[in-house]
Amino acid sequence: MKKYLFISLILLIPVVVSAQYNSNVSNVGTTAATFLEIGVGSRAIGMGGAFVATANDASAMYWNPAGIGKLVSPEIIFVHTRWIADITFDYAGFVIPLGGIGTLGASLTMLNMGEMEVRTELLQDGTGELFDVADLAIGLSYGFNLTDRFSLGITGKYILQKIWKEQAEGFAIDIGTIYDTPIAGLRVGAALTNFGTDLRMQGDDLLVYHDIDPQQTGNNERIFAELQTSSWPLPLNFQLGVAMDLIQTSTNRLTLAVDALHPIDNTESMHAGTEYAFNENFFLRVGYRNLFLRDSEEGLTAGAGVQAALLGNVRVGFDYAYADFGRLQNAHRFSVNLVF
Repeated sequence: MKKYLFISLILLIPVVVSAQYNSNVSNVGTTAATFLEIGVGSRAIGMGGAFVATANDASAMYWNPAGIGKLVSPEIIFVHTRWIADITFDYAGFVIPLGGIGTLGASLTMLNMGEMEVRTELLQDGTGELFDVADLAIGLSYGFNLTDRFSLGITGKYILQKIWKEQAEGFAIDIGTIYDTPIAGLRVGAALTNFGTDLRMQGDDLLVYHDIDPQQTGNNERIFAELQTSSWPLPLNFQLGVAMDLIQTSTNRLTLAVDALHPIDNTESMHAGTEYAFNENFFLRVGYRNLFLRDSEEGLTAGAGVQAALLGNVRVGFDYAYADFGRLQNAHRFSVNLVF
């Protein structure tokens, strides 16, 4: 019965997503809060983002919340990304296993573009004022093991986008599953992310003076009015992946993973990647993002990591990932994991 439940969920989710848009149209630039699509964690990105079926560390709160249900120790993760165009992207999270009732987690995502000069059509060199642009997401996650092979997870997110004196707020949920198949080392994962409310910018700078009837003299020419902005959906995405440990010995592990993506704001694509581990202390990773994506600038990824014991039972891991962005140059990610 539980096996049929899992299969039904896997088949139902892409149907829901497909009903919301035509996959033959790219729809690029038609969603809000696109910072939610920036991958989290150097390990996952080093593998090309093909992580939905592995998701076995604290970054699972982003990729597939079902993964935190498998964790047996508290974990903390910090990620700093030197994103393109001098943008900074940071992520912090922690998870706490609660024994047989599952695992709780919380995360904070921040994107900052720094301060920029206000420019107008008449003052193209700047008005002397500065404005900033920032995005924020706060998430609460819960994952649990329905059986020894099947895990479920959910994340609820508060989302805030801000530019100067305007901001947009919304809420979203992520839902994920991971199934350890009877075939040794083979896993199947699926995640539906960013399913939530539309976002619409509101703020003081949308208040303007308006003359209701400019043809009539003597009326009030300075009546407050508000410019109405459009609402935009969140970047909903369905990601289905498989991962397999091709080599699994006491000292060596080689994992191969492939994910298929079905986003609301782009054409379908695939991620592929691999991870080699020596004694689960030293790691090498390589991958490729957005295979078959129309007009993609992304491509090769690579990374490495090291993990060691610190202060008794505490383990600390350092990971780095490089991602090629073609004409947009590249992005570098640095991650620190603490396992207690």
